[in-house]
Parts: sequence; C-alpha cells; structure tokens
Amino acid sequence: MKIEIWSDFVCPFCYIGKRNLEKALEGFSHHESVTIEYKSYQLDPAARNIPGKNFCETFSELKGIPLGEVKTMNEQVTNQAKTVGLDYRFDTMQYANTFDAHRLFQYAERKGKGAAMTERLLHAYFTESELLSDMDTLVQLAGEVGMDREEVRQVLKTEKYTQKVKEDIAVAGEIGVQGVPFFVFNEKYALSGAQPSEIFAQALAKVWEEEGESPTAKKIKSKTSYCTDEDCVEQ
Repeated sequence: MKIEIWSDFVCPFCYIGKRNLEKALEGFSHHESVTIEYKSYQLDPAARNIPGKNFCETFSELKGIPLGEVKTMNEQVTNQAKTVGLDYRFDTMQYANTFDAHRLFQYAERKGKGAAMTERLLHAYFTESELLSDMDTLVQLAGEVGMDREEVRQVLKTEKYTQKVKEDIAVAGEIGVQGVPFFVFNEKYALSGAQPSEIFAQALAKVWEEEGESPTAKKIKSKTSYCTDEDCVEQ
C-alpha cells in the first residue's frame, strides 16, 4: 500500500496528522507493506521572515489578523499538539518561506533520507524555533540526519530540485488539494486534515481490503483540522 502525503513544514496540523497516522500504522497488522511518499506543498509561497518578530507577530502583520486572535488560535493548536506528544512553541517560532526546505527534502528523498529529513524539519520548526529559510540552518539539519553538509550546501546554492517541488504542488492542484495535510491511499481514497488515528485506521483497513480493485478517487468523509494559504482551521 502506498500513502502519498502533501504537507508543508510550517503547517501545524501536518505534524499532528503525521503523528496520528503513525499511531494508526502501529496498530495496522500490514504496516510493513505500507510505503509513505511525502510530497511538497507550500501554504504561503510569498512567506517571509521579519527579523526580531516571532510567528504570532509576523502572522498578524502579514495576514492582517489581530495579534490577540492569532495567539488564541495558536494556543488551541498547541493544546491539540500536546495530545499527540508534540511541543509547539509559537512564542519563539520563526515565520519562514519553505521553498528551499522543500528543495532540501527532495534531495534528501533522492538520498534515501526523505522521511528522516521531514521529521527533522518539522521538529526544528515547531519545537526548536529554527529558521527554515536560512541556508546554514538547513545544512546543519541535513547533516544531523546523515547527509553530507557540503553537498547539501552546494545543492541549495543552485536551483536544483526546484522543478520537482513545483511538480508536486502542481499535482496537488490537479487533484483538488485545498488544504494540508492531504493523504492519498493507493490512489483510491483521499483524507484531508489532521484526522484522528481511528479514522486513519479505518482508511488503512478499507483500502487494504479493496487493494485489488481499480482506483476510485473517493474521499473518506470525516471532521478534520487543516491549513490553507490563509489560515489553519479546526472543524
């Protein structure tokens, strides 16, 4: 079984959804037959870091949302993250453009380090308040998952893997992705948002049972939390 996941490294629900899927896979008897394939997606292609301001202050300024509302929203997300063992620190988090981080991920994927790089980038952003648009930071994080730092730096100095990132984003548009995380199981079923582990477990069982059937591109309906280019939504 193949699970394709469109996500962004600065999407809070993408990290939560990742943990919920991992929990569901732990209880799935065929987990060794499941392959995870991450896909690039940018919530805000025009994102930029404002030196001296944290995530809440930057988000408020760039999106025109009152700072109090931003803090309240992030407190809710932080509490949700805690339920799956994640420690979000919006007070020191640094708003960043993730395009180069996605280029790094694509390179890491080629080197067999895609999954490790994805986890490292998410943790670095949400818990360690690292600036993911900074080249030195990306090189350091890549080295921590076993990649050659100098090779990574040389890749990031070029436009390599730009097209691959854009291709993933284009495919997302073609299949109707309107928010992330977005999960596609065996090209048969799609789940949008940080679903509870129970929903992921149902999807795994359902797709496994129907594995021999032709793709149907059905969506499994459920309540969810997801992020769009405007904001993050809890339903």
